[in-house]
Amino acid sequence: MWKQKTQLTEVDAPELQGQEARLDPATELPAPTAEEELDDQADGEGGEAAEPAAQTEFEQMKAERDRLLDRLARLQAEFENARKRAERERAEFREFATGSVAEQFLTVLDNLELALKSKGSAEQLRSGVSLIVKQMEEILEKMQVKAVPTVGEAFDPRFHEALGTVERDDLPDQHVAEEIRRGYKVRERLLRPALVRVAHNPKQVDE
Repeated sequence: MWKQKTQLTEVDAPELQGQEARLDPATELPAPTAEEELDDQADGEGGEAAEPAAQTEFEQMKAERDRLLDRLARLQAEFENARKRAERERAEFREFATGSVAEQFLTVLDNLELALKSKGSAEQLRSGVSLIVKQMEEILEKMQVKAVPTVGEAFDPRFHEALGTVERDDLPDQHVAEEIRRGYKVRERLLRPALVRVAHNPKQVDE
């Protein structure tokens, strides 16, 4: 008789020693059960169904990526257009503001040229220049540009630049005694400081 193991390689009968072992078809491994056949069939169908599903998911992700890239490109283009538009508007505003200011000073320039061509006396020339200065101050006032108060005011380093001191007993110590160059400000923003000399009152210092 045959010894049936995982693999049949030996026989019990001595007379069959050295001969090739052969399995009777009736003794071959049993056929797979119906449950095993269903499992194998399900595995095959699952693999075939998983491949189209993965392909569909890949196509969806690719379409989403393309949509996001297109949206990003559009946003970048809109941002660049907005930046250029803002720069153009700022340039146009600067030109308009500059033109508006320059236009107001054209009359002042005309009067200065007339004063240079005048053949009147020194007193007449002085009077004409005084009128031009007054006209200039009116224009600056419309633009809310005002002179920095100086003489008699307490020295304020925010608006005054001291060029030295002068001894004065008729002014409080550390007050502006002289104005050398007028300073200006727009509302409370300083355009340029006033150049001044500051009073030094020895009487107050001694006290």
